[in-house]
Amino acid sequence: MISLRNGDWRLFFGQQDENAPASPDELLKSNFQKIPAQVPGNVELDLLNAGIIENPEIGNNVYDLRKFETYHWWYHLKFDSPEIPSGHLARLCFDGIDCIADIWLNNEIIGRTENMFVEHRFDVTGLLKKENELFVCIHSSILEGRKYQRGHWGVRYDALGGESVNIRKAAHAYGWDILPRLVSAGIWKDVYLKSVSPTHFKTVYWVTKSVDIEQRKASMYVDWEFATDRLYIDDLILQIKIHNETTTVFDESFNIYSTVFRNRINDLEKIEFWWPRGYGEANLYQTELSIQGKDGNVLAKDVQTIGIRTARLINTDSATMEDPGEFVFEVNGERIFVKGTNWVALDALHSRDKSHIEKCVDMLVDLNCNMIRMWGGNVYEHNEFYDLCDQHGIMVWHDFMMGCTMYPQDEGFMKKIEDEAIKAITRIRRHPSLVLWAGNNENDVSLEWEDDQPHIDPNEDVISRQLLPGLVRRFDPKTPYLPSSPYISSEAFRLAGNRIDQSFAPEQHLWGPRGYYKASYYTENHAKFVSEIGYHGCPNRHSLEKMFDRDYVYPWTNETDFIWNDQWQTKAVRSHPYATETIKRNDLMTNQIKCVFTEVPTDLDRFIQASQIIQAEAKKYFIEFWRMNKGDRNGILWWNLRDGWPVISDAIVDYYYSKKLAYHYIKRVQTDVCVMVGDDKGSGHPVVIVNDTLSDVDGRYLIKDSDSGAVLQENGFEVKRNGRLEEKSLPPPERTALWTIEWEVNGETYLNHYFAYRPHVELDIYLKWLPSLDGSNSGKNHL
Repeated sequence: MISLRNGDWRLFFGQQDENAPASPDELLKSNFQKIPAQVPGNVELDLLNAGIIENPEIGNNVYDLRKFETYHWWYHLKFDSPEIPSGHLARLCFDGIDCIADIWLNNEIIGRTENMFVEHRFDVTGLLKKENELFVCIHSSILEGRKYQRGHWGVRYDALGGESVNIRKAAHAYGWDILPRLVSAGIWKDVYLKSVSPTHFKTVYWVTKSVDIEQRKASMYVDWEFATDRLYIDDLILQIKIHNETTTVFDESFNIYSTVFRNRINDLEKIEFWWPRGYGEANLYQTELSIQGKDGNVLAKDVQTIGIRTARLINTDSATMEDPGEFVFEVNGERIFVKGTNWVALDALHSRDKSHIEKCVDMLVDLNCNMIRMWGGNVYEHNEFYDLCDQHGIMVWHDFMMGCTMYPQDEGFMKKIEDEAIKAITRIRRHPSLVLWAGNNENDVSLEWEDDQPHIDPNEDVISRQLLPGLVRRFDPKTPYLPSSPYISSEAFRLAGNRIDQSFAPEQHLWGPRGYYKASYYTENHAKFVSEIGYHGCPNRHSLEKMFDRDYVYPWTNETDFIWNDQWQTKAVRSHPYATETIKRNDLMTNQIKCVFTEVPTDLDRFIQASQIIQAEAKKYFIEFWRMNKGDRNGILWWNLRDGWPVISDAIVDYYYSKKLAYHYIKRVQTDVCVMVGDDKGSGHPVVIVNDTLSDVDGRYLIKDSDSGAVLQENGFEVKRNGRLEEKSLPPPERTALWTIEWEVNGETYLNHYFAYRPHVELDIYLKWLPSLDGSNSGKNHL
């Protein structure tokens, strides 16, 4: 592989009008501006480096990018040809182009791309010269989108549904409530030349058929297919090897008599299985398939890292109060309680995604998340992300990249989705962390938003109900498939009176009124699994000072009434100065503070403290509520880990990696063994201990009043594997109180707390406890 990323790239740009150049020759004669470019990159970063734009992360500068949405962008590179062995193919490979582009090599057009999400390969055998000239012409996604006629079936008539729905580009780019409108362009992933041997593997697919955990045995099969220019293949040998760093569990050779075959590998012994975090080690094996000639020379080789495990989703099509249904993940025959979050765009400028992956996965590990949901408004992630999830035992729920509207049903669009899905599935399917493909994010329930089209049955959607499940069955039959999240089945639609109502689904997104976090909307909900639930929290002051121009940090336009100034509205996130969809999102913070405290501070630092306290208590409460009901509830994926842009949102870590208070609270309540106190429902405050491991555990816990130091309860405990234990309830306090919870398991001490109150509480009462709760003080062992 010969990388072209470090070449002397140039970027030409100008309006995409009737005078725009249509070929490289016309480009070089045009008046288009030319600047140095970085590949991988986004055009905005090149404009910034050239001093043409101000930093779009700050204040209202992102609106200055609007004028570039209708531009033509031409990347140009000269490069020398590498040595291509005789008989080999030469492929020009783009791992990601955003988005609609014509590719020219040596003044000849070699192909066109229309999809940001997936890789593109072009056969350039015979086209390479000693010195080569490459042009990539990227067209305006906005102008391309205007060429389509929108229908009215399920399509949102706004920037998301109207402009983006026909273009295979990250939907958030057109403006979302967590990211700005930033309709970028660029060669956002690697570009390189690859030499392809005449004999090479076309596909290799590993499947774990069954496991015997007690006997440490497993049965597998591997499907493989190869291409070759040989007419006679009967003298070829296939070698299959499975090993880890210390042990080889399989190593055999077979005579080849077909270019496509399935090898069944039964009764593997002394297997170290792959488990999600908490339930065991995330053990990995390396597999090697090699095709050898009769002289022993290797003609083709495939190397993968796999985990030996089974995974399934046990779910019902509907749920009611009388029959709440089921939605639970099972790995190696064990029910897994899911604790995790949603993975949104790492950066609005996706060429920077890769630099964020390791730091963000490190935080998932620190928070003890055992699942991440790849949200459908984002992109399919770099391979490094899935590798890290494999290594750390983080299960991946993977949406296909569609969200919040119905998509075109015509043959041309479905062909785009088919090509995209095949590439995504075949690239990602090898990872043991992958446990679910989901058709989209919220397309089903989007039909009932604003009560526009709740009568439309989402099961008429051909993409999620026919095309994608068929492709998953063809290319990754071992992995479960869910049509949408939340999924409104035909039965759920019927139970709701032929309307869309997610309360009839066992898996839900709990956004609702976004008011008091202990309201009945949350506490009386019967969802078995919640895959989105969030609460706003103001970023730290030093982050606000980075994202705003100085004069806009504080005060707000009107301190008393919280009329937010223009840049606070922009960071809310307002997609355009005229847009009104998100102008009340900052009010979520003030309203949520009002639900608990007696005041909404007008001092900025106190406001930040109050907002972060409420966010932290709310998210802690959500996680505890689901965990305390383990057995009846099976998992929670809160929204979300980190912002992909400097904004004000539900994230617990902002774009600059500054952690909000919620980060520390969540870390404490996502330990494998956790002691929690719940709300009094008439018989006292329940004390519940959960054990999300596959070993029985014993320990000791202590609950104290933070002010007086009085011991409220102290006891030893034993909790069965993957179990739940309820201890004696605590009587309600006579006043607002903070109870500290401390427990010890296997020599390690853990901390939690319970905020015992009834609205409304003076902020200063909580602030006196905050130093012991904010994560900077781990506490002392009093057991």
